[in-house]
Amino acid sequence: MKIAIVGTGYVGLVSGVCFAEVGTDVTCVDVDERKISNLQQGIIPIFEPGLEDLVEKNVKAGRLHFSTSLPDVIDDVQIVFSAVGTPPDEDGSADLRYVLEVARTVGRHMHSYVLLVTKSTVPVGTAEKVRAAIQEELDKRGVQIPFDIASNPEFLKEGAAIKDFMSPDRVVIGVESERAKELMTKLYRPFLLNNFRVLFMDIPSAEMTKYAANSMLATRISFMNDIANLCEIVGADVNMVRKGIGSDLRIGNKFLYSGCGYGGSCFPKDVKALIKTAQEHGYEMQLLQAVEAVNEKQKTVLFDKLKKNLGADMKGKNIAVWGLAFKPNTDDMREAPSLVLIKQLLNAGCAVKVYDPIVKSLLDKQTEQNITFCNDIYETANDADAICLVTEWQEFRLPDWALIKKIVKNPLIIDGRNIYDKKELAELGFEYYGIGC
Repeated sequence: MKIAIVGTGYVGLVSGVCFAEVGTDVTCVDVDERKISNLQQGIIPIFEPGLEDLVEKNVKAGRLHFSTSLPDVIDDVQIVFSAVGTPPDEDGSADLRYVLEVARTVGRHMHSYVLLVTKSTVPVGTAEKVRAAIQEELDKRGVQIPFDIASNPEFLKEGAAIKDFMSPDRVVIGVESERAKELMTKLYRPFLLNNFRVLFMDIPSAEMTKYAANSMLATRISFMNDIANLCEIVGADVNMVRKGIGSDLRIGNKFLYSGCGYGGSCFPKDVKALIKTAQEHGYEMQLLQAVEAVNEKQKTVLFDKLKKNLGADMKGKNIAVWGLAFKPNTDDMREAPSLVLIKQLLNAGCAVKVYDPIVKSLLDKQTEQNITFCNDIYETANDADAICLVTEWQEFRLPDWALIKKIVKNPLIIDGRNIYDKKELAELGFEYYGIGC
């Protein structure tokens, strides 16, 4: 089976590589000539564990190809996946310009039946816009060529995307015809053989499922952060509370960890987009508005704790920041809590030293020029007035606290992910503050 995937970002590249891994002939298409040239040379544009090896393996096997032109390959494929970006507009709605351009390109250049599958995260109703864009181009050409559209949203976790794709909780597919269903069933047959759940539904429900899933996870995070903040006020320990409610089978223990806020490319964007979709239909998502507000406020909690312990005037203080990416095992800095903290520290006149195992530059170049990138956590800790743990990378879990105690100016630890033991650090002479404990 031959397919094309348009967009070689996180979703497109991971999806293409994994489809190739199970035997599908895949061409990944992107208009960015430099990105395609790099991929052809084995240079991967994103960091994802295991991705580089799989790209190399499947290119050598002849199952994975790269191109800058969808028209060049469209006659050779049965399915075209649209995995282009849907960045948020200023009002929070999803920008569909790239999704619709893919649809128009298909309409301009198709000569036989094509199934266009939207894998990008798009609002409910996008499928009809995609259908209209294809049909408009066919009408301009004066031709009648059958086509189908479908929705196949991704549910990949950055840092574990390969495993999530190859061993999914479920695969959600929205279709409107038996022909489309048969093609998607054939494509996902290798996963069906392992008894993974493939859930077929109508297209609007598939589009909504993606937003609803991410919004629910974001809600659990913001709920626990709100509980954590109240725990600090009343003297409770959020870690104990988490265990207590997580043992309830109706609730479960996933996504109940408090911290300094969620970030990344999915949760912030999808929550905003769902709120906007509701507004466009005359409905107010009050709960999600609160989820978003709690998360934005939570990103300031580390700075508030520093100010409380170091004093309102923090000018000249040396602050160590451990972790930049929004979560471990990724280089994604979109909506990262570290960016909020760093900007607050710089505005307060602090000297900021940072270390992240993967991220070596920031999206904001002006901010980047005013901080010091270090080679490890110990370099950041040298002469520090405080250490802030922002991203829970594995290598941060067991530092040499005895060494750190010797080189810091002030033994203050602000743990934004609750990975350290308060009692242990107190015994070593550190002052420790977590989130809700």
